[in-house]
Amino acid sequence: MLELIDEFLPDELAIEAPFYGVNVQSMLKLGRAQGVAIAAALSRDIPFVEYAPTKVKQAVTGSGSADKEQVARMLRQTLELPPIEEAPKFLDATDALAVALCHHYQQGNNVKAGAKSWGKFLEDNPGRALAATTTKPKKAAAKKPA
Repeated sequence: MLELIDEFLPDELAIEAPFYGVNVQSMLKLGRAQGVAIAAALSRDIPFVEYAPTKVKQAVTGSGSADKEQVARMLRQTLELPPIEEAPKFLDATDALAVALCHHYQQGNNVKAGAKSWGKFLEDNPGRALAATTTKPKKAAAKKPA
């Protein structure tokens, strides 16, 4: 895992929270693998964030109850990816890509929509936030009837 981090130099780590589906053993194994990924990221001072599966599906498809195939189709459409003949083989990879896209949206990096976060605004304009909370709006002068 450290070799991958050192090769690709990620700025952040986004992962999908494990959930209990049909097989509790699968969830435990996934949790261990995620723990290794998080530990590796933290050892390189890389921040991480975890998203619930419903949050990822909601961000990508608009529905928190979307299935893997719907997520894959929406990713293909959103990212303008070519169709894949063997799509079922790649559903785990599309899940990972969906987490990355969800994280991108959550960070306010949606360039198409021109979205910006309040946190970024306050960071870029520290005086404006303070001025807005310490100054009172002036009352308009009352006009005399003619």
